[in-house]
Amino acid sequence: MATSSTRIGFGSDNHSGVHPDILAALSSASSGHAPSYGTDEVSARAAQTFEREFGPGTEAHFVFNGTAANVLALESCLKPFQSVFCSEHSHIHVDECGAPERFTGAKLVPLPSRDGKIRVEDARARLVRRGDQHHSQPGAISITQPTELGTVYGLDEIRDIAAFAKTNGLRLHMDGARLVNAAASLGVSLRELTRDTGVDVLSLGGTKNGLMFGEAVVFFRPELARDFKFRRKQAMQLPSKTRFIAAQFEAWLGTGLWKRTAERSNRMAERLAAGLAARDFVRLTQTRQANAVFVRIPKAWVARLREAYFFYVWNERTFECRLMTTFDTNEEAVDGFLRALDELHRTDPRSLES
Repeated sequence: MATSSTRIGFGSDNHSGVHPDILAALSSASSGHAPSYGTDEVSARAAQTFEREFGPGTEAHFVFNGTAANVLALESCLKPFQSVFCSEHSHIHVDECGAPERFTGAKLVPLPSRDGKIRVEDARARLVRRGDQHHSQPGAISITQPTELGTVYGLDEIRDIAAFAKTNGLRLHMDGARLVNAAASLGVSLRELTRDTGVDVLSLGGTKNGLMFGEAVVFFRPELARDFKFRRKQAMQLPSKTRFIAAQFEAWLGTGLWKRTAERSNRMAERLAAGLAARDFVRLTQTRQANAVFVRIPKAWVARLREAYFFYVWNERTFECRLMTTFDTNEEAVDGFLRALDELHRTDPRSLES
């Protein structure tokens, strides 16, 4: 029987292991010697894979983690006196310890959001004092796909934001730490969801999707990438053995693995959300559109549930909880969690306020 330390939980897609196909790609890349700093054959093949998935002229650069991908992508779009419109829930605003502002010099301008998304009208309202030397000048918009609340921007929503950005001389950055889950949810290609909607630069997450390590900064406008290799080096994010990140992305993007794993995690999230919706002693708080499920659980149960199936309390005031599924989440984990809820309800009935 699985213990609490080995049982699959719902804490984060960062908690999952490495997909077997990715491990095989790493093992293959480890055979023999190869040139460093991205000058090897594996990195060259990965570059071709990015062009096939996102379109000709796409330029991708590897970094170690998601915060670096976001910071360096934004730095490529901005001057230090400029600002970035983003959701009040965005990772760059809430969960990156001020790194975007420290390393870009630019100011983050959080916009109100009910569902994790930002809207053109809210950005337009903050498009003020342009040319005023006392005020940070708007330079970019950053959106997260899927959002931090698990919702997904539709293609038309992104096109509207991109059109607003272009009209007003702003760059559009997409934080795609879980981009593949959004693509699987919408049933579209990665290119359709990014380049074709008007995104200028993408932070593409791998670690949350079965990779051991590594993220990519993906440029759709060549002029933004012109000095990136120098920015990356100064930021201490140039991998010497680049082939080990490249091999993972080649295996993940080039074989359709990204789609299969994303569909699996989305399907498990839907099973979990449906099970929770059928129980009147808990309450879903967000629409399930990707691999995140948000639910209110009686707070007296939370500690006991987390001992067996770890998850995070998203809002400590309301005890709204976030449950994440991953490529290796299985039906046993979902159904086991639901049975644990039922047992708590049977032995210790509570209301959401208790």
